Parts: sequence; structure tokens; C-alpha cells
Amino acid sequence: MLPTVDGAAASTGEHPLSGKRIYIPPMAYGSAQAFASAFRAIGLEAEPTPPSDSRTRELGARYTSGDECYPAKVTVGDFMKVLERPTTDPARVALFMPTAQGPCRFGQYAPYLRHILDANGYESVEILSPSSQNAYGGLGSLAKPFVRTGWRALLCADLLQKLLLMYRPYEERRGDTEAVYAESLADLCRTLEETPVDPGVQLLALRDSMIRSRDRFRKLAAQRGARRHPLIGIVGEIFCRLNTFSNENLVECLEEYGAEAWISDLVEWIWYTNSEHFRKLKLEGRIWTAEALGAWVRKRVQKQDEHILVAPFQEDFVGREEPDIYEILECARPYLPREGAFGEMVLNVGKTVYLAKKGAAGIIDISPFTCMNGIVCEAIYPRISRDLGGIPIRNFYFDGTQSDLDRDLGVYMELARSYSKKRG
Repeated sequence: MLPTVDGAAASTGEHPLSGKRIYIPPMAYGSAQAFASAFRAIGLEAEPTPPSDSRTRELGARYTSGDECYPAKVTVGDFMKVLERPTTDPARVALFMPTAQGPCRFGQYAPYLRHILDANGYESVEILSPSSQNAYGGLGSLAKPFVRTGWRALLCADLLQKLLLMYRPYEERRGDTEAVYAESLADLCRTLEETPVDPGVQLLALRDSMIRSRDRFRKLAAQRGARRHPLIGIVGEIFCRLNTFSNENLVECLEEYGAEAWISDLVEWIWYTNSEHFRKLKLEGRIWTAEALGAWVRKRVQKQDEHILVAPFQEDFVGREEPDIYEILECARPYLPREGAFGEMVLNVGKTVYLAKKGAAGIIDISPFTCMNGIVCEAIYPRISRDLGGIPIRNFYFDGTQSDLDRDLGVYMELARSYSKKRG
């Protein structure tokens, strides 16, 4: 856990992370890049871990026992790959590893990572581990500007990914959409790093960046308006569904079969944790407390940010509107009410229902092998499929071993097309 600013550091004006480089595991490529820029915006060095590869799997297997879920192996492997580089000074490294409460093993990632580091001589490596309770308290005086900057960075990165997935299946020249996405992501990162963290100034600058990105995508020579591919909704465990290395580039494989993907984004989880905070405050009779007031103000500010940053895409996202978190929870209620379950399983069930109502021809749940959330959802999906007219819902589990993903997706797309034709 990152310590708060101590007296000596405060007296010299030096932050505990000064001189260190923060490494961020890429849950999603664009989100990790933007999040690193959010750290740089407040004067701290940060970058995503290097791209995952076979060495990632090798080190992940070496430093884990085999009982961990696949995202733990990938993140540990990527972190150890950074530390094994001859040029790395462990004393100047901070590893970003959030934590959370609930049934998922994710809550144990940070303490387990600390154990691995200490057991292998890396006691000097810092772990920055925010939770839903402490937020970014370990950043000391930098916490307040970072929380809002980081939130905006993730929100904007989600918007760019949404555009990428909407336009790429229809591009006339392969690679054009990726190029526009890369240019827009670079614009976002540059805006974050070069704009003062004053909330009002930063928000307007980010809005302008989103407008520039919107206009770039609109100029693509795409045939999106003339034809429509079957829409496949993507839900599942948050890291595995967003990290292309972990899921073997499933979304791009789907696109090769003529599909358009709508993937649950990262911000969805933030809205869910906010809603859980309010639910617990109410259950504990603390809804009229200073803590509750602070949570309400934070939610209102985040909603305002979201409204301003999403507004430029109002025409672009027609038919692809992201639901309010409470709409997702109500969609889940007949199958998995939030009062009796917790975490991604509730979100996945609710989002599956929502995506089906928005016209999806099928739903794919991406999860790590042995993931409890995936297993619970898989038991519920047959009932949801029956209730929604037979929509095909398929779980894909990943553990880094060889799979017949291409063949399985081909079979699945035949089911999706059949359902789409039957539905008319």
C-alpha cells in the first residue's frame, strides 16, 4: 500500500512517488495510455506495462501457483517482465494494482503481488493500491486533482474505443480506423498532459479533444450507414473482456466473421461501485451523513462530466446509447437481484438483457477459466435466452492455453445470424 506523505517529504515539498515510475497493467490499451497521462498531468511518471507476450505467460506461471485466475497471471507476468530488465531500478518502481471488496479473487491481487515481490527480493518496489474505500488517499495532496483527471481519462478512452468498434467493421481500407483511433488517443493523452488540472479548463479541453476525434471518425471512408453487420454484445470479467492479449483478440476475430461488437466498457464498473456505496449507506442508516453527502456530490460531478464529454457524440451513438447503471441493475433483477448477489455477475446478466433489447443478435461472455462470475452467469444464461426468444449466449473461458477460438466463433456466428433472421 502506498504510504501517505510523511512529515519529511511534506517539509521538503517532495511527494513519496517523486522519482518513481508507475507501471499500469493495460486492462484496455487505450484506457491504460490515458490513465498514465492522467498521472503525468499531476507531475508523476507513469506508463503502461510493455505489451504482453509469451514471456508474460512464462513469468506469470513461474511466480504464481496455478490457483489464481488468468488476469492475475498476466498482470504478475507483465510486472515481473518490467523488473527483470537490466535497466530497471526496483527502488524507482511503483506498480499500480487496485483492489476491491466482494467475492472475486481480484480483491487478493494486491496483497498477493506484495507477497511475490517480497519473496523474490523486490521489497523496495512500491504498490499503489487504491480501493473503493480509500480512493487514492495514498497520493496525498495530489489525490484530489488525480481522482477527477483519472475519471475523465477513463471516460474519454471508453468513448474512443466505442467509436473504434462502431467504425472498424465497415472500413473500406483495412487499418484506416486503427490509424484514426491511434491519432485520437494521442490527442487525448496530449490534452491531458498539457492542460492545467483546473477542473473547468480541463473539461473544456477534453471536450474539444473529443470533438476533434468525432470529426476524424466521421471522415472515415466507411459504409456503416449503408449496411449493418450482426451486433454481438460482449460482457464478462472486466480484465479478460477488455485485454486483447487475454482473450486472444476475440473481438477482431468476430469482426473477421462479419460482426460488429458492443463491449461493456470500464466506466460501467465505476458507476456500479458508486451505486453500491449508496446502497450500503442506506442499509446502514447512514444516508444523512457527511460521507453520503460527499458521495452524492462526487456522483453529481461525474454525471456532469459524462454529460459534457458524451454530448458531441449524440448523433453518432444513436442506437448504441450506454444505459444508466440502475437500468442495468433492473434488467438483472428477475434473474440475479443486486441485493442477493454482488459484482460482475449482476452487471453481466443485466447488460445481456439490455443489449438484447437494443437489437443484439447474440451475447458473448468472456471470462477467465474457473471465474466464479462467469460460472454463475453461465447457469443463468439459458433461462435468459429462452425469455428473449432464443438469443444465442455463449461463454468463452480463457487461461492462456491453446484453444479453437476461430472455429468456435464461426459456429457461434451461424447461430447469431440464424437468430437475427428469425427475429426479422
